[in-house]
Amino acid sequence: MSMRLRRRIEMFSKNKQYNCFMKTVMNSLKFELSNPAKFRLHVLTHYYQYGYKSTTKAFKIGKSTLYDWKKKYEKSNKKLISLVPKKTKPKRFRCMTTDYRLVEFIKSFRKQYGNIGREKIKVFLDQYAKEINISSISSRTISKVIKRKNLFNFNKKNIKKRKTRFKKYRVKKSPKVNQPGFIEVDCIIVYINGIRHNFVSIIDIYTKVVYVKKIKTISSLQTTLALKEFQQFYYYKIKTIQTDNGSEFFLHFHQYLVDNTIKHQFTYPRSPKINGVVERFNRTIQEEFINRNDEIYYDLDKFEIKLKSYLNWYNYKRPHASLNYLSPMQFIKTINFPESGCL
Repeated sequence: MSMRLRRRIEMFSKNKQYNCFMKTVMNSLKFELSNPAKFRLHVLTHYYQYGYKSTTKAFKIGKSTLYDWKKKYEKSNKKLISLVPKKTKPKRFRCMTTDYRLVEFIKSFRKQYGNIGREKIKVFLDQYAKEINISSISSRTISKVIKRKNLFNFNKKNIKKRKTRFKKYRVKKSPKVNQPGFIEVDCIIVYINGIRHNFVSIIDIYTKVVYVKKIKTISSLQTTLALKEFQQFYYYKIKTIQTDNGSEFFLHFHQYLVDNTIKHQFTYPRSPKINGVVERFNRTIQEEFINRNDEIYYDLDKFEIKLKSYLNWYNYKRPHASLNYLSPMQFIKTINFPESGCL
């Protein structure tokens, strides 16, 4: 025997041993990763010790199922890999044999006339099939073609999300503060007898001091004016203002905050819980004042006078559960923080 042939035989035997070893390792890994295989081994171990009656009663399995597992296990000389369930996915799938010309007709018809129903499509499809001398398809098959080819929403416009440079200022959680100076601002729109009434509401989430201004239009200029009026009687320096993503909080409003070194935070779209304090106040003022005053129907000047009176009562006398049943001004007297203004 030549030296070259001997080396090839040795290499083949080594490779064969390696392949057998790797196959054993892979089978062991398959068994370790399969929970059903471990369960089957546990069931068979119980069966060999206590018999089929005890096993079927203890594990709630049928006798035929138990013997199927036993047969496979013993036929493979009790190899663990035999207990791993085989894939049940079919090797062959049925394919739709609809003529491609009919599919293209349905596609072009839906694209031209929108999401028209299968029964209406069938009327025109039958005529087309007759013209090209082929057999037509049922309305049920038309539905399958529409679903499989995803022939929907051809007329749907692509709505582009508004890009904003303020995206980096958004916060994901509602604020937790332990001192004054964190303000939430929001706008209220109320329709009474078909007439729209706009308000700006401002609240300090720590002291619950509030201010509401009725405005003609919702704009960044009007919200800026409301904030300036709030600052005239607010005790403390405003450090942070949180708003939603309405256009009334961009342009003049945001620029005013930048000029006065006030941090501006935005909530995420469709997340009113982040601005929960001012949202809850919006409900309170509507229930306690706006919806209960008839002056808003016929005398707006008198309505605004009553609004100021209500805000004065709210800030000075109305007890708040979150403030241990003190009014905001009573609560301010109990805390020790440096004041930056006067009331």
